[in-house]
Amino acid sequence: METLKVGMTHVAEREVSEAMTTKRGDYRVFSTPSMVQFCEASAGELIAPHLKPGQGQVGAVVTIRHMGPTPMGKRVRAEVEVLGIDRRRVSLKIKVFDDVEQVGECEHDRFVVDLDKYQAKLKSKIEGKA
Repeated sequence: METLKVGMTHVAEREVSEAMTTKRGDYRVFSTPSMVQFCEASAGELIAPHLKPGQGQVGAVVTIRHMGPTPMGKRVRAEVEVLGIDRRRVSLKIKVFDDVEQVGECEHDRFVVDLDKYQAKLKSKIEGKA
């Protein structure tokens, strides 16, 4: 993770598919849960190339503001920026746009995890152990 730096940016785009929408009146529009997933995935895309073998990442905090509707079939763009790095915590700011305007903004924290430890804890929970 040494190569990840404050100020680094990443841009991701997606087409709003029916699975990413909710119905509002006569229209299907980009849903807030789908915006959250888009922001998390876009942030993960920025961080992933900077991880060492055996490391992964998880989302921990998402604060989102959904500011306007985006119709199904339109494209959305996430502009991600690293705001801070504190040991394993990466703090990011994400702005979401459609082809007309900014439709969302998000503050998001992700943590870098050791996959062996993470998977061992998960396995323990699956087996019903503390």
